Amino acid sequence: MTRDLAGLSVVITGASSGIGRAAALAFAKRGAHVALAARRTELIEEVARECRNLGTQAIAVPTDVTDAGAVEHLAQAARRTFGAIDVWINNAGTGVFGPYPDADIALHRRTIEVNLLGSMHGAYAVLPVFLDQGRGILINNISLGGWAPSPFAAAYTASKFALRGFSASLRQELGDHPDIHVCGVFPAIIDTPGFEHGANVSGRKINLGPLIYAPEDVAETFVSLVHRPRDEVAVGWPARAAQIAYALAPRRTERLMGAAMRRALERASPAPRTQGALLQPVPTGRGVSGGWRDRKGLPFSARQTSTAIGIMALAGLALLLGTRAAAHTRR
Repeated sequence: MTRDLAGLSVVITGASSGIGRAAALAFAKRGAHVALAARRTELIEEVARECRNLGTQAIAVPTDVTDAGAVEHLAQAARRTFGAIDVWINNAGTGVFGPYPDADIALHRRTIEVNLLGSMHGAYAVLPVFLDQGRGILINNISLGGWAPSPFAAAYTASKFALRGFSASLRQELGDHPDIHVCGVFPAIIDTPGFEHGANVSGRKINLGPLIYAPEDVAETFVSLVHRPRDEVAVGWPARAAQIAYALAPRRTERLMGAAMRRALERASPAPRTQGALLQPVPTGRGVSGGWRDRKGLPFSARQTSTAIGIMALAGLALLLGTRAAAHTRR
């Protein structure tokens, strides 16, 4: 792997595990300097050491993204250490799974605080730096849930729809600054410890289904945006399929997704209700992978084996929904 990003300064939130940890290593392998933020101090120190062992500079800055002051400190630490901030990745995220009334409102509030306000805090801290430099790339890790609503994840969906709108609004504001970019990344289902860290109040075991993507897929997408910034990028064809389906037939898509999830919950085995890591960090879930693909015997990257299937599915979905939408219009 060439060190084609040597000397670039990258800030990554939610860097202790999952996509954030994969991104830290992906940028470090290419020679970028990385500032890593998360609540678990010991763990981000470990990730920083791994990055330094790859021959680059790395700092660990304990940060709770719901604290605007802590995020501002993160930006100052990165700029002071590296002299600039070239890329800022708002990656920290969480969620509550289960019927909306079954979770304490504090869990829903925390989801909004992390996913939306955490990213807003990041943008508030770094955009003045970008404007001063005259350049910079802000990457918001959103979700397919920002394109199509996810049943039994109401607060998560609210935060992701809002984050997509926030990103679009910033792009409009920055139209006179061609070297400052705001990019949204929309992953499909990713194999990370995030499902273990999220709250599950459904009383049922989560089943992610057969199409699970590697955290490294998202990390490589982040890297690609540094080379070629784009407004919105999907990771995994199910994310793009959800976008198309909801755009063409929102009501039908909502009914189908809701019915499918209700059936899945009815058939799922019982599981304890948990608050996950929403209100305080947990020691489990420390790696890049969540281990879901290993349990299902999936390859390193499901994306490598599902591209052709995805193209055919997208084409069929667009044709089906387009035909039905046209028929409904004629009626």
